[in-house]
Amino acid sequence: LAGTVPEEERCTVERADASLTYSLFLQRFAFSRPVILRGVTDNSAFRALCTREKLLAAFGAHLVRLSTANTYSYRKVDVPFREYVEQLLKPQDPAQLGSDTLYFFGDNNFTEWGPLFQQYVPPAFRIPGTNPAYSFGIAGSGSGVPFHWHGPGYSEVIFGRKRWFLYPPDKTPHFHPNETTLAWLHNTYPALPLAERPLECTLRPGEVLYFPDRWWHATLNLDTSVFISTFLG
Repeated sequence: LAGTVPEEERCTVERADASLTYSLFLQRFAFSRPVILRGVTDNSAFRALCTREKLLAAFGAHLVRLSTANTYSYRKVDVPFREYVEQLLKPQDPAQLGSDTLYFFGDNNFTEWGPLFQQYVPPAFRIPGTNPAYSFGIAGSGSGVPFHWHGPGYSEVIFGRKRWFLYPPDKTPHFHPNETTLAWLHNTYPALPLAERPLECTLRPGEVLYFPDRWWHATLNLDTSVFISTFLG
């Protein structure tokens, strides 16, 4: 099941290209709704450093902190990066609970990963009064983070595809906090009336999603994926 998760029938998140100005971004999206940006940055150099071979050569012996994929409590486990890639990076088991699902997203050691992050070009648009912080991750097909919210930010897919589900702050989604996004998609999503379905879209390499403050969102990696988020806190 995890390897055959489809994209959405129709992307319902607005898209914009490099013609989007900062003033228009602030006016239309920054505080009101998500948008997918294409062609606003060139991260081909960063992408070249994120292949399996390059990452294992540079960081294979480093410890990485894995997190459980449930909404309100996160168990942390430290393992060597090579062990994660070679043994734990696999498709999501549809029957597995979020508390038993571990994968690498965020919790980066910025001293060790700093040389890689220095090559990343984040979107230029900033929210006034915020500072950016990076969260880098690698995850298997069918994995993802269930519904949660935090401050505004960006997320870019480097390899693979990542499907997003988003609700505005005043519309709390129905979900079990220990249910994976894959289980929610199979068990809850099909029964949702059209009016209660989230905004959704699948990001491909080079596309960047912006999400405003306190928007609920869940993610689902359709392939083995490499991704990086820029949190504006």
